[in-house]
Amino acid sequence: MNVASRASPLPRGPLRILFVTETYPPEINGVAMTTERMVRGLRERGHWVGVVRPRQGIEATDADTWTVTGLPIPKYPGLHLGLPAWRRLGHVLDTQRPDLVHIVTEGPLGWAALWAARSRGLPMTSGYHTHFDQYSGHYGLAWLMPWVTDWLDALHRRCQATLAPTPELAAALNARGIPNARAVGRGVDTRLFHPERRDAALRARWNLETDALACLYVGRLAPEKNLEVVERAFAAIAAHHRGARMVWVGDGPTLPRLRAAHPDHMFAGPRVGEDLAAHYASADLFLFGSLSETWGNVIGEALASGLGVVAYRRAAGEKLIREGENGISVPAGDAPAFVSAAVALAGDAPLRQRLGQQASLSMRAHGWEAIVERFEAALLEAARP
Repeated sequence: MNVASRASPLPRGPLRILFVTETYPPEINGVAMTTERMVRGLRERGHWVGVVRPRQGIEATDADTWTVTGLPIPKYPGLHLGLPAWRRLGHVLDTQRPDLVHIVTEGPLGWAALWAARSRGLPMTSGYHTHFDQYSGHYGLAWLMPWVTDWLDALHRRCQATLAPTPELAAALNARGIPNARAVGRGVDTRLFHPERRDAALRARWNLETDALACLYVGRLAPEKNLEVVERAFAAIAAHHRGARMVWVGDGPTLPRLRAAHPDHMFAGPRVGEDLAAHYASADLFLFGSLSETWGNVIGEALASGLGVVAYRRAAGEKLIREGENGISVPAGDAPAFVSAAVALAGDAPLRQRLGQQASLSMRAHGWEAIVERFEAALLEAARP
């Protein structure tokens, strides 16, 4: 059910918005990156935005960031689950007096924020970023899926609006009884991710011959990312292309298995900023076989970088790829089609070049400015008394 309306009217002018999130940069993941983009964009539009998040070790924070104690998440090194810091949250709410609380993640910290805001009559919105219920099956805990779904939905039902990346996901959430789920989309930084970032020296460090094929995966190295289809696709490519190289960018619990199984692959570890952009642009073919994404920021980044992209036709792969024009998408879950498409694109350099050029151009229409504007509109509507 929805929270009660505020007792007092909102002041005219910019909002005061408090984000509560379990993850935030310098942590490297799609939720952290998206959240930081929204915070930055709202601040640039004149709003005051505060952030409450778990402590990430010894670090400097700005005056509008409050940290709480967190616990490491099993199999997610570097990420912390925020403890339900009711007293800390209450102090921030009482001293900063936000007009609205935006709950990014559904962990203990998010639930504590919900109850703290609700007890003060504050409007709340939430973000739906991750199919945590689907993840349980990849870690041998499929029996938990209904409970996790109920946990997620119970939080979102108590918010004025739940903001999702796609209309299809918003419709699915509405069908599950979550009121006012709406799509705001995701953006791409086309100034950062661009074909001109291609770096011959980096390709040399990958031990590539001048015209050899570099295949790339970027993202978490974990069971829920369906990495097996990428492995199968590259094995088929390597059988036809001498000197082809598979480059993995990221970290996660599957890394030891991948290293052991593929000692000839390149494991670049996590990369950010211009370094990450150079890794994208220096490759030739991007392989992304995940079926668990609510969006998939890396697909947009690869397209903007001018790569030939092969992905499943869902989430970002469905929304951003125009089949045969700026990339290749295949029916979700059809592994043979994915492998076949990857092999075909690997063997057709002119097609890769044409798709890559169109991919980079097509992402110019997907900047973050419009996404932040839609996000802002949803928050303004939720904050109305």
